[in-house]
Parts: sequence; C-alpha cells; structure tokens
Amino acid sequence: MSPASGPRSAGVQGPSAARVPRAGTAVWHRAVLLVLGGASLVAGLDAALVLLGLPAPVGGNAAPALPAAHGTLMVLGFVGTLIALERAVALRRAWGYAAPALLGGGALVQLGPWGAAAWPARLSLLAGTVAFALVYVPLWRRQRDPAVLVQALGAVAAAGAAGLLAAGVAVPAVVPWFAAFLLATIAGERLELARLRIRGPWAEPLLVAVNAALVALCPATLLWPAAGYPLFGLAVLALAAWLVRYDVARATIRATGLPRYVAACLLAGYAWLAVAAGVCLLVPGAPSGAAYDAFLHAVFLGFVMSMVMAHAPVILPAVLRRPLPYRPVMWVPAALLHATLLLRLALGDARGETAAWQWGGAGNVLAVLAFVALAAHSAARARHPHGSRASRALAGGTGAP
Repeated sequence: MSPASGPRSAGVQGPSAARVPRAGTAVWHRAVLLVLGGASLVAGLDAALVLLGLPAPVGGNAAPALPAAHGTLMVLGFVGTLIALERAVALRRAWGYAAPALLGGGALVQLGPWGAAAWPARLSLLAGTVAFALVYVPLWRRQRDPAVLVQALGAVAAAGAAGLLAAGVAVPAVVPWFAAFLLATIAGERLELARLRIRGPWAEPLLVAVNAALVALCPATLLWPAAGYPLFGLAVLALAAWLVRYDVARATIRATGLPRYVAACLLAGYAWLAVAAGVCLLVPGAPSGAAYDAFLHAVFLGFVMSMVMAHAPVILPAVLRRPLPYRPVMWVPAALLHATLLLRLALGDARGETAAWQWGGAGNVLAVLAFVALAAHSAARARHPHGSRASRALAGGTGAP
C-alpha cells in the first residue's frame, strides 16, 4: 500500500494501480499482511517512546532489541509492507504477496530474544526487498511508464538498504537509502496526478533524473559523506520543488472537504522535504545528534506519514474492499502531527530543549495512533460499499488531488 496512491488506483488503468477487488474476492490474506504492517507500526511507536526516554507500554528492559529496531520497523516493517501489499494487489499474481509477507514478518522477527542483528530478520528483510523490486519487472512490461520507472528506482534503494543492513552496516548510515526508497515511490505515484498540470516535454524526464540522482547518491553518502550529503540534499530539494510546481494540490487547496484535506497534507509534506534538504546542505558531513533527528523525522514523519494520512481514504478500499469515508475530524491528527513535529525540530533539535523534544516526540506518536484509531473506527462504521467518490476525488475528478 503506497502512501500516495494515484489515479490509476481510482479506476484509470495502469501497472501501479491497486485494483479494487471484485465482489466475492477473498481479501483475508491481505488483511493478515496488513496486520503485520500494523504490528510493526505499534512496535515502532513503542520503540520511539523508549528512544525519547519516555514511559512506554513495553520498555527497553522488557524488549532490549526494540530501540535498535525502530528504523526498520517503521520504514520496512510498516510503510514497506503496505507499499509492497498495494503493488501485489496491482500485480494480481500470488507470488507478489511474498514481498509484504517477508517484510512484515522480518521486521517483527527482530523483536525476538536474538535481537535486531539476527540473521533470520536480516535475511527476511533482504529477501522481501528483492521480491518487491522484482514485482516491478512485470509491471514495467505491462506498461512502460516513467511513473513505474521512478517507483522501481525506489525499490532498488530499498533492496540496497536491506543489503547493507544484512552486511552489518548501522541504521544511521542506511537512512539515505530508506529516504530514497520512499521519496521515489511517492514521487512516482504523484506523477500520475501531476500529468493534469504538466505542460511541455521535460517535466517527466526531469522527475526520472532527480530520482535517479537520489538513488545514485546513496552510495556517496556512505563512502564520501562530506560531499555525498550536500548533493543528496540538493536532490531532495529538487524533488520538493518539482512536486510543488506540478502537483495539483496547489490548485485544490482552495477546495473544501476531502480535496482540501488531502492538498493540505501534501503541501505540508513537501515543506518538510525542504527542511530535510536544508539539514543536508547546512550540516557538514553525515548528520548526527539533533541534525540527524531533524532530517530523519522531517522525511519519515513530516513527509511520509503526512502522505499516509492524506491517502488513507482511497488506499484501504483499494486493498481491503472496505470503505474509509472522509471525516472532518481527520484534520485533528494531521494538524497534531505537524504541530508537534515543529515543536520537536524548532525547539527540541534546533535549540536543545529536551522537554520540547520529548513533548514533540510524544505528540508525534499520539498523532499517528489517533489517526489509526480514527481510521479503524470510520471503516468499522461505514455502511455503504465504497464507490468511486473518494477515488475520483484523489484523481482530480471532483477537484481533489
């Protein structure tokens, strides 16, 4: 399940679309895989509280491997499983479900007594990312589209990250690979909608070039961090500029209801990308300490989680055939996410205020949990089978992104 599902999942045919199941189609296995991703999210948020030095339901003493597994739980276990699940639905082949199963299972295996460095977890995550990358081969053959190519570049970055982790490289050094994976995946999906605004022949090749640069610069951040990180930051800034320039959110922010909500989440996410780019450009070498925290969470909370919140009303129906109607209360966790992230970065990281850093981090966790609870409640209460309204809205059919 991708954080940014484009119009093809809304009925416009294409290789990256998450096809809506026909009536009677069994989706229980998808629900099981979704549970794996959800369990990774819950464990990752618990680990976040431990890392913040705050009380957590499962503390570091009870689960010593939990803090070290935080990054892989959130990126590969949660978001990676959801993206891979959406791609498996689009592929419509049984073997495609191996990727989300291996990613979700491998992330949770890290929590055993053997710890995050155990070879079963690393091997499972590596196999999951490789299987995920292979999914794009038939998708590319189905339709040779730049959007699929950009997403495939992200899958290559994910496999590179898992390979480095399997080789014993520390998570902080792998963060640019994680970032390239999610940035390219989301950018490829947004391209499908940006075509509504693109004029001229250069916009799509430019997006491919920017994302190819992101992936190509990942080894540079590892081998030559003094030069690699500023260049990586420039590529992130270029991607943010491209998204702001061409995304339909700039137009639909003036709408109401779901269109405006989605547009606001998107534009806020693009702003956080610029913040992450600024950290890479202004901090010499590999970010560490407060700079590392700022870069990490500007990308993975400010951008990626905002994308998840924006597109949940169309992602869940596409994967599970279960409606998730838009409700105005969805603004509350979205606003809380960005407000508490601003507190965490502006006062906690930038000014060294430990209390602001902890309160901001706790607010981040609360915002994500509140959105998950709200989404589950809304889906459970929904009575009507989902139609095309939310999909058309995200596709621009009713003026939404």
